[in-house]
This record gives sequence, C-alpha cells and structure tokens, in this order.
Amino acid sequence: MRLGVLDIGSNTVHLLLVDAHPGARPVPFASHKRPLSLVQYLEPDGSINDAGQHELTEFVLEAWEFAARHKAEDLLAFCTSAIREATNGPEVLARVKHETTVTLQELTGSEEASMTFFAVRRWHGWGAGPILNLDIGGGSFEMAFGQDELPEVATSVPLGASRLTRDWLSEDPPSAKSVKELRRYIRATLKPAVREFDGLGRANVVAGTSKTFRSLARIAGAAPSAAGPYVKRELQASDLGVWAQRISAMKVEDRLHLPGVSEARAHQLLAGALVAEAALELFKFKKLRICPWALREGLILRRLDQLVFSGPLELAPHLAPPQTVEAAV
Repeated sequence: MRLGVLDIGSNTVHLLLVDAHPGARPVPFASHKRPLSLVQYLEPDGSINDAGQHELTEFVLEAWEFAARHKAEDLLAFCTSAIREATNGPEVLARVKHETTVTLQELTGSEEASMTFFAVRRWHGWGAGPILNLDIGGGSFEMAFGQDELPEVATSVPLGASRLTRDWLSEDPPSAKSVKELRRYIRATLKPAVREFDGLGRANVVAGTSKTFRSLARIAGAAPSAAGPYVKRELQASDLGVWAQRISAMKVEDRLHLPGVSEARAHQLLAGALVAEAALELFKFKKLRICPWALREGLILRRLDQLVFSGPLELAPHLAPPQTVEAAV
C-alpha cells in the first residue's frame, strides 16, 4: 500500500510517500517539500501571523493534492514544536482543517522523541543493544534512550537550531561574545535534561537523526547522500569541536560552500553544531552514528504495526480531491 506522511516542522514542510506493507521496509516513492520556517512568522506574543498561516494552508493543500494524484491510500499528518508552542496553535490547526479538510495531529516533545527512537531502533535492530538517540530540529532538541522498541526516557528541550539562531546569533558572522553566551545557555538548558538519563546504563550506540546532524557529518568528511543510506556515517566529537569553531568565524554565504550545506540550513548550522557538541560532551560520548530514518519513518512503521493488529483500516474516501481555499472560505 502507498502511505503518505505530512510533516509540518519548524524549518520545512514535507510530504513523503512510501510503498510499504506490514513486515516490509518502507520504500520511498515520492517527496514534496518546501522551506517554510514558521518561527519567522511569529509575532512578539508568540502567535503565528496571518502570512505564516496562509503559507502553511497553501502547502497542506498542495500536499493533499499531491498525495491524491499519486494514489496514496492513507495520509498521516502531524506538526511539531513550531505549532505546538505557538500561542495560537489551536486556532492555526482549526484554520488548516477548515481550509484543507486535513487534520494535523499535534505531537508532544516526548512523543516526537519516542517515535524517532522507534525508527532508529528498527533501523539498527536488536543487535545494537541500548540506544541513545539525539535529534536536532528547528524548534527543539529531542533525546531518547532505551533497550526496547520504545524508549525508557524520551524528552525534548527548546534548543532547536532555528530558534537559537533567531534568539542568540543575529550578527553575521556572530560575535565571539554571542557564541560564548549561547554555549553557556545551551549547557544550562541541557544539564537538567541529561540528568533524567542517570541510572539507565550506557548506550552501545549513540545515533544522530535530522538534517543538521547529516550536514555536520558531511562537513566532517562523511559520505555524501548520493552514496546511499547503507554507507556507515559517523560524527566524531573532536571533528565537531573543530568545525564549530570554524563555522563561528564564517559568514552565512561562506557556509554555503561547505559540502552538504543547503541555503535553507546555512544560517542555523552553527547553533546546531553547538547543541550537538554540548550533548556529546554532557552524555560523555566521543562519537555518534548518523541514522537515515527519523520521525517520519517512525510514524509510518507504527502505522503499519497497527494494520497488523487491527486489520485493514477504513480509509478516508481515498483522499478525494480536497476543497480549494476559496471554496472552504
């Protein structure tokens, strides 16, 4: 069957279509995405303004039509910290539902961390033993640890790369003072969260998910994405420290010349590197492995498991063409 997962993140909005069935590896069929930094549409009171809501509903319509055109049988649609933490989040979700007929499921930070961990466990398998997973998003940073399919501890802190760049690194390149202050803030925010993992034991594998980790690993010499998902990619803490220092002295336009760095991510690369560096230091690990599966894959795999236990779903009228914004209004 063909499944779609619509991910409304803090940096991008992304629809992924996969062909899969219970017990099989999901195979990507098509993808449709665009950069959309919802945090850039926040008002001083923390609400997403009308322009941001309009951009969001337009993309959800595009995604819905894309899924229907490619005969998707089911669509999972979810949102993370950008809407979760907006002061008008419920109103934004209601507007999206009214204008597109799509219901966005709001994931909590711990749910986001748990589903990402679930995907990482399926990728690495039982032979990996205890896993610690780290995921740097645009608005938040998720951590999860466990020996089973779902983690024993899953938590989220407001240390997303886009958020930190907006709040702490306004200069280009950033001043040494602002970088020092951000380092201090990251560690102060992370320390209580890391203490939640005390007494759980030592991870055999530390995994890094998200585009930020992939970009950092690529800069440090990991294989490009064109080499495929099965190539082993690692990020050493020593390399991370060196590159965090180098990136802090670069302008955004210079970061674009680094391998694996896109225009949409260049401005927030330093903040992501500082979070990654602090996390490895506080968890006392010298390296992590890049995992190609993350939240979207976790939700797809969980959906397939539900099919095993509950049988075929009563699907929505096979993604009938949605009403247009004009018609909805």
